[in-house]
Amino acid sequence: MEVMAVTAQGGPVRWWGALILLLALAGAAPTGWSRAAAMEADLHTETIVAWEHYIALTEARIDAELALEGDERFLAQDFRDDAAEARRALLAGAVRIDRLQTRDADGDRPDVPKGAIHHWLGRVLVPGVTLDQLMHAVMGAVPPHELQPDVLESRILEQEGNSRRVFLRLRREAMFTVHYHTEHDVLFTRRGDGRWSSLSVATRIAELEDAETADEREKPIGNDRGFLWRLNSYWRYQQVDEGVIVECESVSLSRSVPAMLRWMIGPIINRTARETLTATLTSMSDVLQERAPLELPAAE
Repeated sequence: MEVMAVTAQGGPVRWWGALILLLALAGAAPTGWSRAAAMEADLHTETIVAWEHYIALTEARIDAELALEGDERFLAQDFRDDAAEARRALLAGAVRIDRLQTRDADGDRPDVPKGAIHHWLGRVLVPGVTLDQLMHAVMGAVPPHELQPDVLESRILEQEGNSRRVFLRLRREAMFTVHYHTEHDVLFTRRGDGRWSSLSVATRIAELEDAETADEREKPIGNDRGFLWRLNSYWRYQQVDEGVIVECESVSLSRSVPAMLRWMIGPIINRTARETLTATLTSMSDVLQERAPLELPAAE
């Protein structure tokens, strides 16, 4: 994903690599069907409309949770049935990752034609730091490429108050490697004593062709291999006696999985996404703990 409220998931890269391998082993590729052609995908208007509907439903729930002033609940986890048990495990050092699914008013899963939405929630405790120290770090003092392994480069393009526009160069590694140039609009919001939230929306995602060579170039946006078309990240930060709880809700859009292969590819996607978010949060916690005594400012 990346702190500064960005988290990137890597699942679709791995499942599509598995699909290519399966087709090759089975001899199932049509005559003249090259690997490159097989991996091409277009982002369709109907897919974008479905994504925007899903995000609207998701953000309505998030906004309602964050609007509860004076409520002891703040994290998305606090509104789940296993909230008390999950918090105990979190404070004991566990990294908790759950798959989420937004539903409409009728309780149905929104349809996403020609696409797939990946929605995950993760949280970690960063012990021994204050919220002021942590927010100073994630708002720019510690750049994203130092916090997350799959961020190769990062820089702030624009900054005003608590708003940022950020460039990230991402690398995803599974059965093969994919690189991206991405830009993100990020907004940090104080939510009262001991609480902050942030929202990151990827405004530009360009897959790179021939990455890390003299011929490197961006593929046309929306006309690439379809592993990452959209990415939103919703972060919450809460001060507790033990340190700071960091929670990330990541929602991304990719090309769809062929129906006949979902039973096999689905578990690969889920395992990879879980591992990626776990690595993101663990890395963030480790780096900030290491730097806390020297590089983060004392709480005001």
